[in-house]
This record gives sequence, C-alpha cells and structure tokens, in this order.
Amino acid sequence: MFQVLTGAWALLFGMGLLMVGNGMQGTLLGIRGEIEGFSTAQMSIVMSAYFLGFLGGSRLAPRMIQRVGHVRVFAALASLISAVMILYPTFADPWAWTIGRVVIGFCFSAVYVTAESWLNDAADNSNRGKALSLYMIVQTFGIVVSQYLLLTADPSGFVLFVIPSVLVSLAITPILLSISPVPAFETTKPMSLRALVATSPLGCVGMFLLGGVFAAQFGMSAVYGTQVGLSVAQISAFVSTFFVGAMLLQYPIGWISDRMDRRALILIVAAIGGGGSVLGLLLGGSFAMLLVSAFVVGGMSNPLYSLLLAHTNDFLDHDDMAAASGGLVFINGLGAVFGPLIVGALMESVGPSGFYMFTGVLFAALVSYAAYRRTQRAAVPVEETGSYVVMSQATTTPVGMEFAQEYAIEADLEAEDDAQAAS
Repeated sequence: MFQVLTGAWALLFGMGLLMVGNGMQGTLLGIRGEIEGFSTAQMSIVMSAYFLGFLGGSRLAPRMIQRVGHVRVFAALASLISAVMILYPTFADPWAWTIGRVVIGFCFSAVYVTAESWLNDAADNSNRGKALSLYMIVQTFGIVVSQYLLLTADPSGFVLFVIPSVLVSLAITPILLSISPVPAFETTKPMSLRALVATSPLGCVGMFLLGGVFAAQFGMSAVYGTQVGLSVAQISAFVSTFFVGAMLLQYPIGWISDRMDRRALILIVAAIGGGGSVLGLLLGGSFAMLLVSAFVVGGMSNPLYSLLLAHTNDFLDHDDMAAASGGLVFINGLGAVFGPLIVGALMESVGPSGFYMFTGVLFAALVSYAAYRRTQRAAVPVEETGSYVVMSQATTTPVGMEFAQEYAIEADLEAEDDAQAAS
C-alpha cells in the first residue's frame, strides 16, 4: 500500500479533488434548480445530460489521448470543467445547464479515462489490486466529502459554484507536475454487444437496470430532497448516505460472492435494495428512515455493479474480458441516460414518491430476471469462478473496467498456480 501511495499519490490526490468537485456540482444543481423555479421535468433533462456526455466521452476519449497525449487531454478538459462549473449561476436557464452538463459529463469521462490509464500503467502485478482499491476509496470518499461542503455557503449565491471550480483547477497541478513518464496508451478491440449479451444475458440486463438506479441516486436524489422539503443539511446527509453505504458494504458482499453462486447473491442483494426502496416509499416522511433507505439502496446497488461484472467474467475467457469492458460500460451508460428522464416523469405525475417507485421497480426487475436466468443454465462451480473486484458506477470507463479485469485475471492465474503447487 505504501508503494502505491508513493508512486501515485499525486494522481489519487488529484482524483479526490475532482470527485469532490463532481459530487458537489451534481447535488448543488438539484438544490439550485428548485430555487430558480425549474420544473422536475426540466431538472430530469439537466441530470440526464451528464450521463449522455459521459457516455460519449468514454467512447471518444481513447482516440483523443492517442492523438494528442494524456497531458494535453487532461489539462484541456479539466480546465473546461472548471469553466463550466463557474458559468452555471451566470446562465440560470435549464437549457444552458443541459448543455453545460453534457460538456461536464464528456470532460469528466475523458479525465477518468486518462487517470485510469495512468494508474494502470503505474501499477504492476504485485500492487494492482491495492491501487484499484485505493482509487475506488478515494472516489467514494470524495463524493461523500463534497456533500458537506454544500453547508459552507448559501446555495442561492455564487460561492458554492466557485468552490468546485477551484478544486478542479487545483486537481490538475499535482497530477501534471508529479506523474512521469507519460504512459503509452492502447485499447483493446471491443467485443460486439450481440456477443456480449449472448455470453451473459444477466450481466448485460443487470448493467442496464443498474444504470437507471445509479442515475437516480446520483442525479435525482437532491431533486427528491428539495421536493419533500428537506433542508440543505438534510439533503447533503441524504445524498452522502448512498455512497457511505456503497463504501461500507462493497467488501463484505464481495467476500460472500467468492463463496457462493453469484446469481443467487445478485438476486438476494437486488431484493434487499428493493426493500430499501419500499422503506423509503412508505416511511419517507421520517428523515431517519430516509437515511436508512438511502444506505440500503446505495449499499446494494454499487456492489451489484461489481457482482454483475464478476458474474459476466465467469463466462468469458481471460482473453475476452478486456474486450468486453467497453460493451458493459456502454450498456450501463444507456441505462443511466434514461434513468433521470423516467424518474422525472414519474415525479411529475405522482410526486416525489416516484423516485423510490422507479428504483424499486428496477430492483424488482433484476430480482425477477436473475431468478429466471437461474433456470436457464447451471451455475458455475464456486471453485471455478473468477475474482470479485470492487468497481464504482460513479466513474467507470472502459479503461477503468479493463484495469479491474486485468487485476481479476492476474488474481485468478495466481490462484490457479497456487492450487497446482499445492497439489
């Protein structure tokens, strides 16, 4: 762990600042939109725009990096993020915000691709797992911290927009000055979506459904909080609790997943997540119950992402795992694009309860489909399953997915060597 920190501290520190800025602006827009009088439908479009930009960025960023290099891409796009953040309060219009969110989503995706390829290049077989774990912890911790920075100023003013802009600007400096040499950038040839769906129907359907769940909690939870009358402090606590649950429950669920049929665990975890949604739907009038429901929903949805990745890898050859990464991210991104739009329509028609109705229905659909898939083919024996690797929906790009799958392959090969040596 010390070796990872000394070799990549600047990158991890910079990514932490970027995540604080990203998490802060997402929640802040939900609160400020209510102050500006934007409708729920308008805010759903604004929130969906981020994921549309993110999806585009994850596809185009590798070409940009190959053309002009990591340094130029990272510096240019981080500067653009900083500029857009400070322009939000200047142009308080839903369509201007929508354009800004597309730009921000595109830029963040490309920045993540750059950072993840840098981190992957800096890691080796002996510390790749530690580097990945630290990266995910820094990301989640950054989002949690960002929610409490919202309490430092009035959301109707400019200061809260200046803070994330400054943080993103500061994030560039240690990364560009401290990381050397610049790594070469290569991407694998993607697997076709048809082949990926045929290989793991549950993995692909689950990724799509989880995209909607994550987009709801990352994009629309602050809008929900404003509609039910929460204060800024309560909204900050509510949004951060989703990610606290994710951070605390990833590893226990991962430990269990390496010891039982993953389809059964996917079904159980999705059912618990659905129960958290029902809790929020029925008892959302109590702030304490809202926090419990947020902890459960966040604590189940994020480990499900890693579970579905591990389940899909169980049916792939090692050589195909990296090739499948782009397809899995694309499928998840499609669900994320449509998620806020559907949540917004539900909240417009039935009120704030539409938020938990949406997540509950998606969890129920995943439970049903996981139960169906268990009847279609035999489970992979536990001793033949691949390693569970912690991943986050907040920042996952094809490069980050490849990074995780490289670690999974290495861990599996080491386990096979140990088993052969023992026999």
